[in-house]
Amino acid sequence: MRGLNRALFLGRAIRNDFTTIPGITSGTTYHRPLQLVFYGTCSNPNLPWPSRKLADHLSFSSPAIASSVAGSVSYSSASATSLSRDVFEKGTPPREGFMPKEVVLYQYEACPFCNKVKAFLDYYDIPYKIVEVNPINKKEIKWSDYKKVPIVTADSEQMVDSSGIIDKLLKRMHPDYDLNADEEKRWRGWVDNHLVHLLSPNIYRSVPEALESFDYITNRGNFSFFERLTAKYGGAAAMYFVSKKLKKKHNIADERAALYGAAEEWVDALKGRKFLGGSNPNLADLAVFGVLRPIRHLKSGKDMVEHTKIGKWYSDMEEAVGQSSCVDAMR
Repeated sequence: MRGLNRALFLGRAIRNDFTTIPGITSGTTYHRPLQLVFYGTCSNPNLPWPSRKLADHLSFSSPAIASSVAGSVSYSSASATSLSRDVFEKGTPPREGFMPKEVVLYQYEACPFCNKVKAFLDYYDIPYKIVEVNPINKKEIKWSDYKKVPIVTADSEQMVDSSGIIDKLLKRMHPDYDLNADEEKRWRGWVDNHLVHLLSPNIYRSVPEALESFDYITNRGNFSFFERLTAKYGGAAAMYFVSKKLKKKHNIADERAALYGAAEEWVDALKGRKFLGGSNPNLADLAVFGVLRPIRHLKSGKDMVEHTKIGKWYSDMEEAVGQSSCVDAMR
């Protein structure tokens, strides 16, 4: 089935106002659980240009970081659910008759919220096409009035906010899924309100780590040669100083200790279970995995795995989520 998914030729994407979105070719339809069209910018619209446009792409944390960058450097921009999660193993088909036609993701590769949604798509084997957005000119999403990631259009319905997007998509696939189960809901909130804020202070903790992070960002992002050089060295310098402000803002005394503490807190929450969802991941598992995935092979992520007990769970999640269901990527 996955081979069939990858052979898929995606059709033209349509907005909820039926305006044609440029850049997507017409083609055949296919049978999958969901019709999705994604758009993303990781942007804070209140920042001046060009600071906002580059700063958006620099952060693994909240949009507030972009504002800090702009101010610092002018150029830088289970009881898992009452309905057992075991019912929804990887690849579980949706209700009868629910067929998608096209899936397109406009994204920033390093954005933790994009990665959270991608973990959901990958786990459910929903094929999608990626268009990497240039953070400087954002020409790929000129048609969109919404300037943050992620934005999703599913069957011409626009959705925003990573958690809200996942909720809506899952309810369309599995209407009986209980999204208000206390444990799952609490830990999903913990990811958005706590864990994600620890990432930037860690990946930009030192000058070498900031350069390592920007090497990852610029090599995977949609930058011209000049933009890549400017972002890597200028952005790394900017975010090194911004990370110090973020520590103060979020009351972080020791960024590495805070990251290790969060990892151990998550492992303790498992209470001996393979996943928070039991024998299969639930939405909280996918959220934690998604936001950690961009840092896993950076120094901060390697240190986290080496100095905490999260490695086993992370490896189990890699196996459970499996290969990406992305069928094409345009940069």
